[in-house]
Amino acid sequence: MITVTLPDGKRLELPDGATGRDLAAAIGPGLAKAALAVAVETAEGEEVLDLGAPLPDGAKARVLTPASGEQALALIRHDAAHVLATAICELYPGTKLSIGPPIADGFYYDFEFPPGVTVSEQDFPAIEARMAEHIAAAEPFVREELSIERALAYFAERDQPYKVELIEEIAGRAGGDGTVSLYTNGPFTDLCRGPHAPDTSWIKAFKLQSVAGAYWRGDARNKMLTRIYGTAFFSRKELEEHLARLELAKARDHRRLGRELGLFFFSELSPGSPFWTPKGMTIFNALAELWRRENRNRGYQEVRTPLLYDVALWRESGHWEKYRENMYFSEVEGRAMGLKPMNCPAHIQIFKSELRSYRELPLRLAEMGLVHRHEPSGVLHGLLRVRHITQDDAHIFCAEEQVEGEVRSVLAFAFDLYRLFDFEVAVELSTRPERRIGDDRLWDRAEQALAGALAAEGLDYKVNPGDGAFYGPKIDLHMTDSLGRSWQLGTIQLDYAMPERFDLRFTAADNRQRRPVLIHRALFGSFERFIGILLEHYGGELPLWLAPVQVVVVPVGERFARYAQEVADGLRRGGIRVELAGAEGSLGKRVREAELAKPRYIAIVGEREEREGTVALRQRPVGGGSREERTLSVAELEARLAAELRPFTDLRQPEVGGILGGP
Repeated sequence: MITVTLPDGKRLELPDGATGRDLAAAIGPGLAKAALAVAVETAEGEEVLDLGAPLPDGAKARVLTPASGEQALALIRHDAAHVLATAICELYPGTKLSIGPPIADGFYYDFEFPPGVTVSEQDFPAIEARMAEHIAAAEPFVREELSIERALAYFAERDQPYKVELIEEIAGRAGGDGTVSLYTNGPFTDLCRGPHAPDTSWIKAFKLQSVAGAYWRGDARNKMLTRIYGTAFFSRKELEEHLARLELAKARDHRRLGRELGLFFFSELSPGSPFWTPKGMTIFNALAELWRRENRNRGYQEVRTPLLYDVALWRESGHWEKYRENMYFSEVEGRAMGLKPMNCPAHIQIFKSELRSYRELPLRLAEMGLVHRHEPSGVLHGLLRVRHITQDDAHIFCAEEQVEGEVRSVLAFAFDLYRLFDFEVAVELSTRPERRIGDDRLWDRAEQALAGALAAEGLDYKVNPGDGAFYGPKIDLHMTDSLGRSWQLGTIQLDYAMPERFDLRFTAADNRQRRPVLIHRALFGSFERFIGILLEHYGGELPLWLAPVQVVVVPVGERFARYAQEVADGLRRGGIRVELAGAEGSLGKRVREAELAKPRYIAIVGEREEREGTVALRQRPVGGGSREERTLSVAELEARLAAELRPFTDLRQPEVGGILGGP
């Protein structure tokens, strides 16, 4: 017999060799009918298995059903990728298969089509119809294990070079021995680790969405493949709701808004690097002013460091070994130099530039740091994925006993900032990756310190195994935008490795030399990406303090142009960003043109307003809702704008421990 522990702590005894299907049946017939797969937790972590896979003795196990959220969706989206490949192979014989994983919100599969064959979105109806046939047939997903030798022969006979290359890579890691798994549904067999749902019928609703080019393995030196994207859900309603969200997201695409509002543009003269216009820089500078003031209020000192460094620095920091494929290099007077992809080694040089005492700690250094990272052209995406990155970066050098307090202070700072945007924040603790520097003893201390700070703040968090930085674990802060999408923004990284590599020291109170701990911290992430997220979150209708145009003054006609100018000038003197509309043409047309700039307010002035010293004010609400229209005196308007700006100009630091609203 084997023992399996359920999520509620109950233990079940099952016959040796029992599967996830046996477990579901032992719990109850309803669960057996709804079961898709089983998630087992062992000492190595959680793994999702097919229902037909034997359960390990002593494991904790959860039966996955359609109610299991993202894990269940990922399962049927992986199924849908296989069904897509099944249909493609039938409709386009001779197609070579690459990979087809589930991804956030859907799946894709990469294909090399036969010479002369081009597949576009116009072909989707025929492909979807063939996929629907295989789904309706409820074809079981059947797994088999093959030796590497037999698997190589199988795919070589079928002229599938990408599968052969993948198996050869697996063989290299395994020393030439071992097995690989194949899955068959209907007429189609694919190399796949799994898992899969019991059969294709669990894909209740699906849709193919787009076609794109993708280099094999993301390398521009390799062949360009055709990538077909799609999505799948457990119900038609969920699919329709998802497609409606996508349409809304399309309308809010920050690249389109950037063009329409005249904020930024891109040029092939400098791929992946935005050109900011005056209006775009207004947003950038408003965030920069917030960043500077709040860093200063919290004891950070602003610094500026060079862009270009001798590669010796990157070898010492570990970036040369772990990150050089993402860096830019040059030669200067015979010296190999590299553009910085991160600011931390530069801030370390500032720490090392003089002898440090415990009295100086914590030393908090902040930089609006410009870094460059080589992102492949295929993944560049407006402001969200760029090569020229302005980080809201900071590094805290502190003593071991100061770590918890500093991490808690950074968390408080982050939550205070995010309240300005009404972001709901989710917290994630990312632990050691496979590729890392530093010994496990240091990683143990660092992970325990971050977990302790989160516990002290009373914050719920999720553990993300293996996703830490190569030099230390991190706390990642995620927000959910108005379209329900999750974005990772802030990060707090605890680093014992860099101080070791650079031999950092400070003189302790007992006059002994001690090693500081380094905390890496960014809260916006990068200014570029943060602005892109904000534009989509608000649909371009930014809060007053961020809006490039806060008020547009519109005269009813030429007779009132002078009064309109007086109102505009008065608001400007009060620090308000104002545009003055022209006086020619119909009033309705000029108001509509004013609205294109998405100002928070439009102030219309005519005969009555001039006589009474007022404006007819129209407010564009953030996040939708009905417009407000009312008449205010100019003084009342100025007071209203000042009151709306006050939360931005009077941001307070909460007490440590006050993140969740309590002392």
